[in-house]
Amino acid sequence: MKKLLIFLAPALLPFAAAAQPAVSYSLPRTVLELRVHAQKETFHAGPYARFAAKYFGIEAEQQDRVTYSITDISLTPKVEADQSVRYSYEPSAKALPAFMQLTSQGLVAGEGAFASEGGGWKYPAGVSAQGLPYNAIPANLAEETHTLYRKGHSTVQQSVVVEKSPELKASEIAQRIFDIRENKYKILIGDTDATYSGEAMKAAIDELNRMERDCLTLFLGYSEFGSADASFEIVPEADNAGQLYIAFRISDEEGLVPASNVSGKPCLLELHKEEIAVPEAPEKTEKGKAPKVEQVLHYRIPAVCDARITDGVNTLLKVRVPVYQLGTDEEYPIIRTK
Repeated sequence: MKKLLIFLAPALLPFAAAAQPAVSYSLPRTVLELRVHAQKETFHAGPYARFAAKYFGIEAEQQDRVTYSITDISLTPKVEADQSVRYSYEPSAKALPAFMQLTSQGLVAGEGAFASEGGGWKYPAGVSAQGLPYNAIPANLAEETHTLYRKGHSTVQQSVVVEKSPELKASEIAQRIFDIRENKYKILIGDTDATYSGEAMKAAIDELNRMERDCLTLFLGYSEFGSADASFEIVPEADNAGQLYIAFRISDEEGLVPASNVSGKPCLLELHKEEIAVPEAPEKTEKGKAPKVEQVLHYRIPAVCDARITDGVNTLLKVRVPVYQLGTDEEYPIIRTK
């Protein structure tokens, strides 16, 4: 026997099969809920990024940027009443109500016909911010000496404090990095006045590595990481021939945004239906005629769909889900006479 899934009007109470007025009900439809988790990266370019190639042979990013990358997606089918497809039902003493039950949500269904599981999950991500290592930034001022007056062997000089050029400061940091690397090498080969071994050597090398990273940050920049979570709902439409939807968009300025926000890059949802078999012919009576049906209950069989979410190039999620409105509407005879 096919399982039924039908929504009654919310105000209805459990009814008996006798002496009840007509009631209305809706067929079910599926709403696809997407829960998306993305990582946000805020990159800060180093103040001396344009000199990284000169001193280290590295092409460093020179512009600040913000990017979002999707790290997790879940898709959960939810069921609600399709208010565009409604029917009336008149309870009768001749009806066969044994197959029906009324749940607290006003859902009439065959037992076990549908179970809507809670959907999605989120992975909280902490925020890390390295920041510029201020202890590695070189002094901004330098002292220059100028000769004001010279006569014979006598000279008069004046010292002036001026601002260092960016290239001079970059040169000083680069030299500091080279000195740190040389000191690490000397410690490792034992070419130092002090003797390092065991934990002492490890501590010294770790500290030199930290100092080198801090200095390199001024050339290579640093990133701050955070997270963004959002949920979106898509209601598939039976008259959408291609079954292709813009599920949501991802924007470097605003993060995860709905499909209506055209500032972001679209992420697409594709649905591919599986075939639904044609039902067998109804049973015949002894006289070779089909039973006369006086009253029917309408119900809907969902289509099982392969759902795929892409960013236009990469597949982000692929899963199979039932979608009621893409299936078939059928009739269940509740009063039959032979």
